[in-house]
Amino acid sequence: MSTVRDARISRTAKAKEEGCDLPGAWAAYGRLLQHLRKRAGLNQQQLGEAIGYSLEQVASVEQGRRPAKAAFTRAADRVLEAGGVLEVLQDEVDRAKLPRFFRNFALIEAEAVSRFDYEPQLVPGLLQTEEYARALFAGHCPPLSEDVVDQRTEARLSRQKLLTRVPLAELSFIINEEALRDPVGSPEVMRGQWQQLLQLAALRNVEVQVMPAMRGFHPGKNGPFVVVETREHKHLGYFESQGVGCVVSEPAEVSTFALRYGKLRSQALNVEESARLIERMVGET
Repeated sequence: MSTVRDARISRTAKAKEEGCDLPGAWAAYGRLLQHLRKRAGLNQQQLGEAIGYSLEQVASVEQGRRPAKAAFTRAADRVLEAGGVLEVLQDEVDRAKLPRFFRNFALIEAEAVSRFDYEPQLVPGLLQTEEYARALFAGHCPPLSEDVVDQRTEARLSRQKLLTRVPLAELSFIINEEALRDPVGSPEVMRGQWQQLLQLAALRNVEVQVMPAMRGFHPGKNGPFVVVETREHKHLGYFESQGVGCVVSEPAEVSTFALRYGKLRSQALNVEESARLIERMVGET
């Protein structure tokens, strides 16, 4: 018994060291799952067999030690005849996989009617392939465990629902050419990332522009930033560096962000030119 208790303490301590100490959303989901399972007259082993997961996986989700994936939730909701109540919580479960500093902005982002993103160093998260995102998290310093790499990759991909959410959000991305050419992962990972950029740029609510190399000084030299418009038509800014994120709400400061973004848009390659540049990069590999 003490060995089991010590193992649980060790897992919790490890999670806290990595900055992801058992979010409340996971615990709430787990308690609800346990309630629905018992109401259905099933033990953890029986539920696991019914939905295609192990006893350990079901137990971990119920104890809030592991977040449920969307496939787990869909299967459990169906088997337990939960009427969609577990699926309602999935977005919260996924959001809790994100780094703590980003979660508040993730809530704002999910409800945005427009979002404008300048990124000088990396492909923006909303446009990343799974392989590209996983390579970034795998290179994190200090190193993340495989579980946390998996969770953060899943959370990043879950955010991409904004690209096709109804009603559509107006989305604009400006990416430095150097960010597109700087290798992340293998050549195959980069080729897949460029191809995905072309596919997403073809969506009617998405614009991708490239800031060409050697452009010289421009307003983006101060670093990456995002400007969003909420459903209430309030404008907010966001920027982050070295694992610290900041939401900007002061109207004068947000106005400055918007002014800079407009200037960057005029200095970057237009949408068609940007697509041709990315196509050439794909052809070079």
